[in-house]
Amino acid sequence: MKTSGKFVLASSIGAVTLAASTTFALAEQASLSISIKDHHFQPAEIHAPANTLITLVVRNLDSTPEEFESKTLRVEKLVAGNGTITMQIRPLAIGRYRFFGDYHEDTAEGYLVIE
Repeated sequence: MKTSGKFVLASSIGAVTLAASTTFALAEQASLSISIKDHHFQPAEIHAPANTLITLVVRNLDSTPEEFESKTLRVEKLVAGNGTITMQIRPLAIGRYRFFGDYHEDTAEGYLVIE
């Protein structure tokens, strides 16, 4: 079977385009970690770039459960005592997004700052 030069060229361009878009997609992600200790978030303020998919890891260092909640981030997840959760947060516009511990909202409060 004969392969035309145009087909090979088109396939090569397609592979390069796919590789470039995959690299770009990977560059548009951020990983953040916070912990809960004595019903406080540590750190209480975390930062990420705008328009970036965010992976957020929350570790609960207390023996009691806490619920990580944010109305502006549209997330509500239970973090078991001495447990860890991982969640994906959609790309966000520049701003300051409040999150809190639903069981101890008076002390467990923090902000995700998108720059």
